[in-house]
Amino acid sequence: MIKLAFNRLVITSLCCASATVLLACGGSSEAIAAEAAAPQVAAAAQVQANMTVAATGTGTAGAIPESVQTPAPAAEAKSPFGQDANKYELSFSDEFDSFNSSLWNDHMWYETSNPTKNYTVEDGKLKIWPQRDASGKFFNRTVDTDGNYYQTYGYFEIEAKLPVGKGTWPAFWLFNHIGDRRPEMDVMEAYAGGAAPWGFNDSKGIAHPQAYAPTVWKGDKEGQLVGTRQFDTGTDLSAGFHKYAVKWEPNKQTYYFDGKEVLVLNVTMGDPMYLMLDLWYGSASGTPDDSTPQGKTNSFEVNYVRAWKFK
Repeated sequence: MIKLAFNRLVITSLCCASATVLLACGGSSEAIAAEAAAPQVAAAAQVQANMTVAATGTGTAGAIPESVQTPAPAAEAKSPFGQDANKYELSFSDEFDSFNSSLWNDHMWYETSNPTKNYTVEDGKLKIWPQRDASGKFFNRTVDTDGNYYQTYGYFEIEAKLPVGKGTWPAFWLFNHIGDRRPEMDVMEAYAGGAAPWGFNDSKGIAHPQAYAPTVWKGDKEGQLVGTRQFDTGTDLSAGFHKYAVKWEPNKQTYYFDGKEVLVLNVTMGDPMYLMLDLWYGSASGTPDDSTPQGKTNSFEVNYVRAWKFK
């Protein structure tokens, strides 16, 4: 198994041991900043080509493909939530009016796509749900822009509602595979089946997510954790939509929940990253079983994915 799987499993013990684990961090804020009303500006929503680099994710020399252009939806205000809109320029926006297969892959680069369908785009949302495949097992589903869209620095945000059920492990992250290096910025990972405050059981015994963790791995060698935090939101993350975001600067990363700062790391990471949305199973959430609801009505629902570059 590749390094990223090791990383995401190791973080279970780290997070469960302490509500806040900060390694090589500076300026981490335990105080949650007051939510700011975001200034609104009109922006044309499209994916823009931002960079060309010399190494591909497979370790062979070459250029990372330029961004794939997506049709711009009707103009509307799209600003980073809680940020000064005047400091940003929209560089990526998928509002999920349809599934753009020229932009999104439906599996990791080292896998083949599982033919059992457990994702779709409908009602303006990407939906990924727990499902057993033909073998009877729950299987991981990853939707990413590997080979199609990358960005270095900026502000990255999704609005999402999380699924319920033991074993569910939804995530939003920035990642790249460059030779044997695996730089990784986990903006959100949640474990409904984990011990409190990760999740709680309802009256029917179904696990609901309550906490989540942003986590960063430098990726230059195995197990190179930069920092993480288990953040207890105090709310059922499956009951409504919330915003998960990161502001990625050359020497600093700041992670946000609904515009509130939850983690600050002083770290330098300069590789271009692609975007990943996934529904995996295991780690702190446990093993899915017959109590884990299957089907579209229990989806990891993503209303949008947006990125901005700094002006």
